[in-house]
Amino acid sequence: MPRPSRILEKRRALLPIVARTFAELGFRRTTTAELARRCGVQENILYRLWPDKKAMFIAAIGYVYDQSVAIWNRLLAQGAGQDTPAERLLSYESRHMGEFGHYRIVFAGLSETDDPDVRAALSDMYRRFQGFVEEQIAAHRRRGRRRTTPEPGLAAWAVIGLGTVANIARELELLSDAERRRLFTAVGRVLLEGDSTGS
Repeated sequence: MPRPSRILEKRRALLPIVARTFAELGFRRTTTAELARRCGVQENILYRLWPDKKAMFIAAIGYVYDQSVAIWNRLLAQGAGQDTPAERLLSYESRHMGEFGHYRIVFAGLSETDDPDVRAALSDMYRRFQGFVEEQIAAHRRRGRRRTTPEPGLAAWAVIGLGTVANIARELELLSDAERRRLFTAVGRVLLEGDSTGS
C-alpha cells in the first residue's frame, strides 16, 4: 500500500493555521512571511506546499466547507431522539454559528471576487453548502409529507443568508449571543418547515 504523500500530510497539518491567519488578518493583510511564522516553518516550505498566497487562501476557503461539514456529519451520525437531522443541525448552528471565525475568510474572499480563481472557489463552496442544506431540508419535509414552499433549494439559500446575517451581527456586535440564537432558531424554523398554504 503506497504511503500518503508527505506534501498532503503537511498541507493538512498546516491548513488550520493558515485558515486561522486569513480569518484574523484577511487576504490583503496576510503575508506569506506571517503565515510561515505562525506555521513555524520557513516561507520556502509553504511554497513547496502551495504555489502562492492565493492558492493558500483558496485552500482556506475549501477548509471552511470541509470543517463545517465534518462537524455536521459527526452530529448527524450521533442521532438524537425524535429530532430530524435538519432540526439537529439548526439547533447546533443556533448555538455555534460563527464561533471559529471562519466566516471572516469568506467575507475576505468576497472582496476578491474580481479574481476568477477566488470567485470560483467561493462559488463552489456556497453551492456545496446549499446542496448539503437542501438535502437536509428536503428529508425533513418528506417526513411531514406536506408540500411546502419555498422549495428546499430556495429555503437552503435562505438558511445560508440567515447564517450570513448572524455572522454580520456577530462581527459588528449588533446582536447579543442570545439574540443571535433566537434569530437563527426562529427564522431557521420557519425556513425549515416552509409554508404549507403555498403562498
